[in-house]
Amino acid sequence: MMRANYLIEELKSFSSFEHLQSIKTFFKTDPGQYSEHDIFIGTPTRFIRQIAKKHYRNIEYKEIDKLLNSPFHEVRFLGLLILVYLYDLDDKSHIFSLYMANIHSVNNWDLVDYTAPNIVGKHLYSYKSKRQILFDLSISSDLWHKRISIVSTLYFVKKNEFEPSLEISKKLLNDDHDLIHKAIGWVLREIFKKDPNITEEYLIQNYSNIPRTTLRYAIEKMEEVKRLRFLKGEFSFSN
Repeated sequence: MMRANYLIEELKSFSSFEHLQSIKTFFKTDPGQYSEHDIFIGTPTRFIRQIAKKHYRNIEYKEIDKLLNSPFHEVRFLGLLILVYLYDLDDKSHIFSLYMANIHSVNNWDLVDYTAPNIVGKHLYSYKSKRQILFDLSISSDLWHKRISIVSTLYFVKKNEFEPSLEISKKLLNDDHDLIHKAIGWVLREIFKKDPNITEEYLIQNYSNIPRTTLRYAIEKMEEVKRLRFLKGEFSFSN
């Protein structure tokens, strides 16, 4: 069985100073920014995914736990991706519980976006009685908990169930962080691809409270003339 230390060394072998420098800009690591306290080693995502796929069948949960609690961003990412790959092969409830027990480690937007829909969303889609977890996360003071709550619902959207996304997005509309604004817009855009009328109705009903970033993301796939009218708040037109 594979040990966490071996995988960490393999991750480091793909790191580079050039990529590390680009990460510091991409993830906003300056003082006061959301990644100020995150520590990176400079390994590109494609290699993290490659290592996870290579080893996920040959690592024990106690070693995964070590990855999840690493101070290094890419190491936590590796542990989370391993859980994603294991979810459909092993005890789903155990993996979901392990993810939630280590939710403090899901503390940047890429860690959320690559994993929350495929573990939290997928699990709660099947276990409806546990969905209150999403609403509890949505009222957390933690930025990443809130992003998990809305991004997880992308799995529901994939399955043509939109109500959880719409309910949680309403709870988050007044949030002041751009990463929440973008996440809501992303989810609304995915709903638009499935049923444009639902997204349009939501935008019209909540227009006065919708952040500009959210609106721009949500209407990205609209026909150009209608998109420009939505940007201006002009809704008295026929489809």
